[in-house]
Amino acid sequence: MSAFVLAGVFLAETRLRLPNALHPVAWFGSLASAMIARAPRTPPALAFAAGAGLALGLPAMVVALSAWLLGRAEALPIAHATLQGAALYASVALFGLLDAARVMQRALEAGLLEEARGKLSWLCSRDPSTLDASGLANGTIESLAENLSDSVVTPLCALLLFGVEGALAYRAINTLDAMIGYRGTYEYLGKAAARLDDLANLVPARLTAVLLWLAALPLCAFDHGLSPARGLVTWRRDRMATESPNGGHPMAMASGLLGLRLDKPGAYVLGAEHAPPVARDIGRAITLVRAAGCLAFALAVSAVASVGLGGVYAAL
Repeated sequence: MSAFVLAGVFLAETRLRLPNALHPVAWFGSLASAMIARAPRTPPALAFAAGAGLALGLPAMVVALSAWLLGRAEALPIAHATLQGAALYASVALFGLLDAARVMQRALEAGLLEEARGKLSWLCSRDPSTLDASGLANGTIESLAENLSDSVVTPLCALLLFGVEGALAYRAINTLDAMIGYRGTYEYLGKAAARLDDLANLVPARLTAVLLWLAALPLCAFDHGLSPARGLVTWRRDRMATESPNGGHPMAMASGLLGLRLDKPGAYVLGAEHAPPVARDIGRAITLVRAAGCLAFALAVSAVASVGLGGVYAAL
């Protein structure tokens, strides 16, 4: 993939919004749903083994298919570049994430609490039925920070290390984790997917915290509530407070930078000394996450332009 293709994907991502039914991630979800429906839930050992097969098999299928398609198109440079761009577009979701957060902000500012509760599922799986306006703003801001890693930084890292196939494989892993990687009905079936997703995000989640901090430095001139020093303090103290080994890093950094208390009742509190968020704080978080996401893209384009995908892998 050339730097021009990557830059083109970034520009397309700012404007192009495919209907859900046409988005490749929806295809991943449909394929995963068909596989999950046939997988056993009990006994635990059998469910775990089936889940491990799913966690490895779905990404492997995606890699094999994408490699075959890209190989067939290699003799046609325009078709090859188009396929690469489409694959990366399917793997990265910065501006779609920001759009979902803006919808939440508008609903909360208009006092449409029930509408906002209905739209929280666009961002996270938290039960919105008992959340007030501050709780909905809280869930939105947390999701912005965490999904900056899941939906932008990690797929770009996978692209640099393993090419387009790697970015698609990560998207398949992340989709499967979102569907079954939690406690409850799918606890044993989803364990392997959850652990694989944790492993894939291990370094990118920490890199995301760094990108948020770097993005905040110039933004301080416009948002005097931002504090890089406070961000570091909150990140150092609270980054391991969440159950996830990765999600706490970008969320704690965002909490400190923005000066907001972010929490999940009964699970964790980040930045306990700060004020809880309100609707307008979503806009501040959008600005911060957008800047960090654009920085991630800029660094990825620079890396590809300098050494290419294979060069990045070789350098490591």
